[in-house]
Order: sequence, then structure tokens, then C-alpha cells
Amino acid sequence: MLSTSLQAKLCAPTKQASPLSRAVFSLLYSPSTHGYSRVACITIQQHSSRSFTTTQDKKLRDFFPIKETESIRQTLPAWPHHGYTEQEMLSVVPDHRPAKTVGDWFAWKIMRICRWGMDLATGLRDEQQVDKKNPTTAVTTIKPLTEAQWMIRFLFLESIAGVPGMVAGMLRHLHSIRRLKRDNGWIETLLEESYNERMHLLTFLKMSEPGRFMKLMIIGAQGVYFNSLFLSYLISPKITHRFIGYLEEEAVHTYTMAIKQIDEGHLPKWSDPNFVIPDIAVKYWQMPEEKRTMKDLLLYIRADEACHRGVNHTLSNLNQTDDPNPFVSEYKGERNPPRPASKPQGFEREEVI
Repeated sequence: MLSTSLQAKLCAPTKQASPLSRAVFSLLYSPSTHGYSRVACITIQQHSSRSFTTTQDKKLRDFFPIKETESIRQTLPAWPHHGYTEQEMLSVVPDHRPAKTVGDWFAWKIMRICRWGMDLATGLRDEQQVDKKNPTTAVTTIKPLTEAQWMIRFLFLESIAGVPGMVAGMLRHLHSIRRLKRDNGWIETLLEESYNERMHLLTFLKMSEPGRFMKLMIIGAQGVYFNSLFLSYLISPKITHRFIGYLEEEAVHTYTMAIKQIDEGHLPKWSDPNFVIPDIAVKYWQMPEEKRTMKDLLLYIRADEACHRGVNHTLSNLNQTDDPNPFVSEYKGERNPPRPASKPQGFEREEVI
């Protein structure tokens, strides 16, 4: 257990949080059912009539309580994580693919509108904004965000990030069986992307339980987002993949800023040596015992977003009906499939086809 003085320090309200996202943090330690000595859980309490981020302490519950069954011990992930080297994770940087076509420009502008809406909804102040001339690459702000603000952004971002892959994979699946044609490997990658984004959300839900107001916002956002993507993918899969590529650029940018602020000492609660990430993250990413800090977790998630960024920009460059998925294809000779995280702006068609 934490000492009384340390608990008081960690649980003290922060003065940096905005009225919308001012919060109280507490670290809750409890016996683990997976063999670890403790599990850290961040509870964010809202000083507002709108419970934006979490429920109160007395109502806190485990979002994923273990359900004992007679025969099943655990349910393994449908898509085990392929893993990264430390160099791959550290080499990820924010980047932006300039708009080259009218469709690219349209996708980029819609993405900027979505980003503005997210900043407004999560209470991001002007002094916490980056350089507006380089919104996807600049990572310096006048005033850093608090842990509460970051958790709000993570939860909201991941709650919608799992939608595009599912919509695209579903429509391509229906197209394949309707037209009696092979899909050439696109469906699996798109569904795996959606699954991966959901694992990000499940991890953060182990650290913070959204309140009623945020749950309502997520329902509304998902309803608009799903139907918009459904229609846009029917009209132009190419533009939709470009839009998703730009969305993933924003995700890489967000996690890079958070990692930078941890390194600079602005997020002491996440840098505390007693802070332990959820077991669900350790198992999914197969994280080494010495690499289980909050920064390590964000490095894994950022690398995932970098992969999605490269995949969707690349898919947007391909022939949507005939080209195979280069990321799951077996190449002639000794050539290996391309690594999407290494190509922030995506591979051009002639590079992979």
C-alpha cells in the first residue's frame, strides 16, 4: 500500500485543469488475479454537475470483472500483437502527408474540423495548443496538459478510432460475398486495426471510468461517425482511407506530446515508480517486466497508431478493387512485406505493387 503522505500527494487536486476537466486522482492498489502484486487504477473525479470523465469513488467498479466458468481459464486475443523492437517504437515521429489531390484536401479539412471539435469538447485551452501552422508535427505548447486532460483525450480518441477499420472491413466483406470476388487480404488488416484500437480503449478503461456525460458524447459521436464513414466508404474508399490516415497522424501527434511531457516531468503521477499499468496491457503487448511504465505503454500505443497511419495512407494510394494488400502479401524473391510504421506518409503504389 502507498504511504499516507504519498497518497495525499498523488490525490491532491490539480490547479492546472480546466473547469471542464479539473479532476482528483487516486491510485488504487488491489491484489491481482493474474499473478501481479498490484494493479494501478487512476480515478478521475469531475468537479461539475456533468460527470465528464468518471464516476465517484464510492461507485467505482471494475469495468472488466473476471467471470469464472467451469472450464475456460481465459479468452485469448483473436489477433495476437505482432510486437515491436525498441528502436521501432523510439523512431516513430509525427509527420504529415501533404494534400496532393482534391480528395486529399477534402479529407484533410474534415479532419481539422474533427480535431477542433475534440479540442473544444475536452476543454483544451489556447495556451495548451500547438503551433497552428504545423498542427500535426509541432509538439511544444506554452502550458502542458494535466493527466486528467490526457486521459479524457485518450478515452475519446480511442472510442472513435476503432470505428473506421470495422466499417471498411465490413463493407469490403459484404462486397466480396455480393460480387463473388476475393478481397486480396484487405479485410483482415482492417478488422485487426479496429481490434487493436479497441484494445487501446480497454486499457485506458482499466485506468479511468467515463462518467455519464462522456458516455453520452461517445454514443453521439459514434452514431455520427459510423454513418458518415459508411456513406463515404461507399462513395470513395480512396478518400476515406486518406481521411483515416490523417486521423492516425493526429493520434501519433497526441501520444508524442504526452510522451514528451512525461519526459519533461510535467506528469508526475505517471512518472511515479509505484504506478503500475493494467494487466490487460502487459498481456496484449507482451511487455517485458522492466518495460511497464506509463511511458512504455504510450510508446507501444503510438507505434500502433504509426502502423495504422502508414497502412491507410498506402491503401489510399492503391487500386481499391484489384490491388492486393501489400502488408500481408508474400513477395517474390527475398523481399519482405513493407513495415508501415517506417513510412509515415504511406507507400506509393509503385513501391509496393
